[in-house]
Order: sequence, then C-alpha cells, then structure tokens
Amino acid sequence: MPRLCSLASLAATAVGALLPHAALAAPKEAWEAPTLTITRYDEDWSDLESAEKRDHHWTGPFKYIPLADDIWLSTGIELRARSENYENNLWGSADAPNDSYVWLRALPYADLHVGKLRAFAQPILATSVSVAPSPGPVDGTGVDLLQGFVEADLGPVTLRAGRQMLSLGTERLVGTRYGPNVPLAFDGLRANVTVGTAKVSLLAVRPVQPGKGSFDDRTSSRKALWGAYAAMPELDLYYLGYRNDAARWGERQGGETRHTLGARWHAKRGDWHWNVEGAYQFGRFAKGSGGGSISAWTVGTEFGRAFPDLPLSPDLTLRANVVSGDHDPADTRLGTFNALFPKGKYFGELSPVGPYNIMNLHPAIGLQLAPTVSAGVAAAAYWRQSRQDGIYDIPGNLVRAAGDSRARFIGKEVEATLAWQATAELELSMSVSAFAPGAFIRDTGTTKTIHMLGLESNFRF
Repeated sequence: MPRLCSLASLAATAVGALLPHAALAAPKEAWEAPTLTITRYDEDWSDLESAEKRDHHWTGPFKYIPLADDIWLSTGIELRARSENYENNLWGSADAPNDSYVWLRALPYADLHVGKLRAFAQPILATSVSVAPSPGPVDGTGVDLLQGFVEADLGPVTLRAGRQMLSLGTERLVGTRYGPNVPLAFDGLRANVTVGTAKVSLLAVRPVQPGKGSFDDRTSSRKALWGAYAAMPELDLYYLGYRNDAARWGERQGGETRHTLGARWHAKRGDWHWNVEGAYQFGRFAKGSGGGSISAWTVGTEFGRAFPDLPLSPDLTLRANVVSGDHDPADTRLGTFNALFPKGKYFGELSPVGPYNIMNLHPAIGLQLAPTVSAGVAAAAYWRQSRQDGIYDIPGNLVRAAGDSRARFIGKEVEATLAWQATAELELSMSVSAFAPGAFIRDTGTTKTIHMLGLESNFRF
C-alpha cells in the first residue's frame, strides 16, 4: 500500500521525535502531587493547596482552584491525535481492506471537592478522519459524557455512583479501552473499602454503549458486570460476575452468565519483576430453549529483569499466555474464555488477534535511549489453544472460524516502539509492526503479512 509505505519511511527518518504513550513517565517535579493517570479521578492534587507550590509550574493554578473553606476544584484536559495505518488487514480479506485513518479526541475534566463529598465530570469530544467504509461509535462519538459521578468519603469506605472508567489490575478482564478513540465507561455503583493493607472494590455496573452522534451514549441493556476485586501488596484476588443477553461465540448465539474467580501475583525484587495471573470461569450459556455449561480458563505470566548498570539500561521481559478455547462446538459445554472488557492494547500497540483461544510467547526488550526517550522491540508467536475453535480480535469478534484446519500455528509478529516525553505534558509515540500468517491462516483463507503503523501525539495536564 503506497500510503502506508510512505508513512513508514517518514516515521523511520523522524524516529528521534516520536514514541508510545505510557512508555515513559513524565519527569517528577516538586510541584507535581500525583502521577497523571488514564482515568484522572485517581489523581489527588490536594498537595497544591499551598499557593507557593502552585506557582512552580504553569499548570498549578488549574490543578488546585480554591473556592471557599474546604471547597476546591481541579481541572485538566487531554488532547490526542492518533494515526493508525494497516496494509493487508486481517491477512488481506476483502472485508478488511487496506486502511489509514486519524482519530482525534479531547477529554477535559473538572473535579469538585466539598469536604468529604466530590463531583467528577469528564466530557468527551471524539471524531475520526478517513475510517473506511464508515466510522463506528468507537471511532467517534461526537460530544458526550465519558465520566460523571458523585462520591462520598466515609473514612474506610468510599461510595461512588454514576458513570466512570474502570481499571482493575493489569486490565486483563476489566480495562479502560484507552487505546481506541472512545474509551469504555460503566454506569452504576462502586464502593471502595480499605481493610488493613487491602483495598477492595465492590462493583455493580453496566457498560456504556457509545453512539455515533452527540449526547446519545446509553447504558447497555444487554450486558452487566458485578463483583469484588481485592488489591493487596503483591497479591490480587477477585470475583467477577458477567451477563450478556446477546453473546456470540462462533456458531453459538444466545445469553450467557459467567462467574470468574481469579488471582494475580506481582512483585519486584531488586532488578527482577514478575506478574502471574490465573482465572477460571463457570456459568451457563443458553441458546433458544436449550443451553449448557461454561468451563473456561486462562493463565498469563510475565517475568523480567532490568540491567540498570548496562548501556541503555535494558529491561528484558518474557510473557507467556494460554487462553482456553471451545473443544467441541457440537456439545452443550462452552470452553472459550471470555476476556470480558480487556484493555485495547493487549498484545502490544497493534495486533489483529485477541485473548481468546490462544497460546503465545512474547519476548521483549525495553531500552532507555535518553532521559526522556525510550524504545522497545518485541516479538510474539501465536497458536490456537483448541483446534476446534477459531481466532478472535480483541473485542471478541470472530476473525477466522476453525473450518477443517487442524493447524494450531496462527503466526508471528514483530513490533518496534519509540517514545519521547517532549515536555511534562506532551508525549509523542510511534509503533511499527508486522504479523506474518502461519499454517492456520493459510488453511482458512487469504494469507498476506499485515503491516501496521501507529503515530500518536498526546498532550495532558
């Protein structure tokens, strides 16, 4: 695709001026109270109550605005432009032509504190350019309310009601969908409870279904999420309940109710770091007047070691994931694991496959090229966990049905990223990747190497 190739050439020559979001934290300043977050409501700017501290940086007067005794307002904004470019998307299928488009969004917010009460509001303005054949609601939602809730701080218990983004653990099952243009939000109730060193989130929410027009985002009537997530030092334990009245897995269609039990062990010891998570799902899948049981599972591992004393401070990481698939589409048991609401960048910046019926190995190395410039190189190989099930994208849509293929190997991917924290507020990012098809893709349809290029500019304060 000429347009993609020209963009890739341009990116190669401008490599020193580009990079991926969240690859490098902004330099810490004395005036900065918290670290900037994706959800924004976790930032506590009360440390800037002192006018002297607010004067240390131009954003200080926006982060803490005193209104009266024990009443103050915090404000901020994110302005993001992201270009994504695909050649032979979904291995050259006629339904997924070459594509090159731009996403634009603005996320201002206001956070009002009145004693122990709080009101948080974050509108969204999101649009797209050149999405083919036509943009969907995740590409652009016009003007709408992304987050809006009220909160009461009752000491060890914080109660919150309204619309908010959710980020649990490493977002394997519940994430913000921050990468796509319109993030994911939920409507409902949340209670955060502190029990000793544990922080427990109790949830009863429904996902928000964005619309293409302004002020037309609606609470989903088909999906619901509830449960408890306990985060402790080095260990997370959780239960998540999920219902979808219009689920679809291959040829199976119907309502499903799932219960997920999971645990995550994560730690850092010296230069070593690791993150190991496992989850099991059970429940019922109903089809018409019949139905059957659900039994699915996943195990994800990540082990890494940093070498801070070597040139470029390399950090080596090896990830391995196994996610169950369905082993007999003709029986009543469903074995495909449901990742529920996973993060948008699950296997890297850009990838055509998602965390369903898959096994993969994913070595990566991170490099610190300069104090504000980082880079990364990663490779990945993917196999089907079950030969009777197909492969899916990150939202859970079937990309390739199992057909008659007995091959497990899906393909291999390489990715390079570069990140520059130009200022405390501005970061620029780039990713270049290619996915070469394996035996399963060759058995079931068109087989071309997918080329992907992502460019991003993100201004936040």
